[in-house]
Amino acid sequence: MKVINLTPEHYNDYFNCLSEWSDDMKEAGEHKACWFSKYKDKGLRVKLVLNDAGIVAGMIQYLPIEESIIEGEGLYFILCIWVHGYKEGRGDMQGQGMGLALLEAAESEAQALGAKGMAAWGLWLPFWMKASWFKKHGYQKAERDSISLLVWKPFTDDACAPHWIHQKKPVPTIPGKVSVTAFINGWCPAQNMVFERAKRASTEFGDKVVFQCIDTSERDVFMEWGIADALFVNGKQIAFGPPLSFEKIIKIISKSVKKLH
Repeated sequence: MKVINLTPEHYNDYFNCLSEWSDDMKEAGEHKACWFSKYKDKGLRVKLVLNDAGIVAGMIQYLPIEESIIEGEGLYFILCIWVHGYKEGRGDMQGQGMGLALLEAAESEAQALGAKGMAAWGLWLPFWMKASWFKKHGYQKAERDSISLLVWKPFTDDACAPHWIHQKKPVPTIPGKVSVTAFINGWCPAQNMVFERAKRASTEFGDKVVFQCIDTSERDVFMEWGIADALFVNGKQIAFGPPLSFEKIIKIISKSVKKLH
């Protein structure tokens, strides 16, 4: 295997999280490409791992924590690390040490750039971005928030632990209407899918539903709300988990529409 920095020839792999074969991924739109154009000059780093055949098998993206959706100082924050694990497309590449190779390359570069440590987020649930995987490789708990764990690895004695940033104010609603409010940061195609599906679903109900977009790709907007990616219906956040299908979003909105007088 070989770890390389992202180059233009692999932009399509990166923007689609190695899943350009997926019809679902096509629903994510151009949001990640737009986000990348904003953050590539703000310290964003992206590395890819190639298998022996030269096929892109995995990726990691990380940036200065001061530019991220986490509170901290002097650290780099891993937005995600992913080795392709589906049989479709380029095939299942997991279980070959590629994730660790990406992590070690990112840590080495972050240290060379003067970082005091590395932070990441992980899930207690055993399917993606597992917190236990990071802990296995020397990361320790900083904070927990529901099913998500914020972890970090200090490089220096004076490094300080990172913290979650939480919602800072209520999401507005519109009397007499169903308010669908979608926050979108852009870095994650899975979240971008939900945004596009919610936007499309909102048009199915005419003027009974008002769709509101809040773009958090600018960090000052994110800091105003303390919300990066989320979907709210009448001010209530829709549950976390795998990306909601278009049909599920339609069903959720429909329930609120039926309650209108």
